[in-house]
Amino acid sequence: MANAASGMAVHDDCKLKFLELKAKRTYRFIVYKIEEQQKQVIVEKLGEPGQSHDDFAASLPADECRYAIFDFDFVTAENCQKSKIFFIAWSPDTARVRSKMIYASSKDRFKRELDGIQVELQATDPTEMDLDVFKSRAN
Repeated sequence: MANAASGMAVHDDCKLKFLELKAKRTYRFIVYKIEEQQKQVIVEKLGEPGQSHDDFAASLPADECRYAIFDFDFVTAENCQKSKIFFIAWSPDTARVRSKMIYASSKDRFKRELDGIQVELQATDPTEMDLDVFKSRAN
């Protein structure tokens, strides 16, 4: 079902993998890509539970937009183990303008499909989503 504003459909796999991450913690991260020819959002890459934030950052292309989900584990000041699900809208300055526009116009609709996102990050370069940013936004 494509949306009139952006025309992007969301592949069922996108929601299924997100639910697996949320409920079973099957993945550390999920990278989503808009397939412009098919006019839909698809799963591009899945990160194993043992993978780190560095692995996640390395899986995002330097000059192309992506959406991503990252399951961030942290310890609170009270020494409690917690986790937050981050939605990252990756839109590097070096990406094509058309691509940035498509990702920006499709973001809200895509995010609504993924129920359970706790924190949203907008990043245009790697420093805007380094580990310290995740830590400060998680609390």
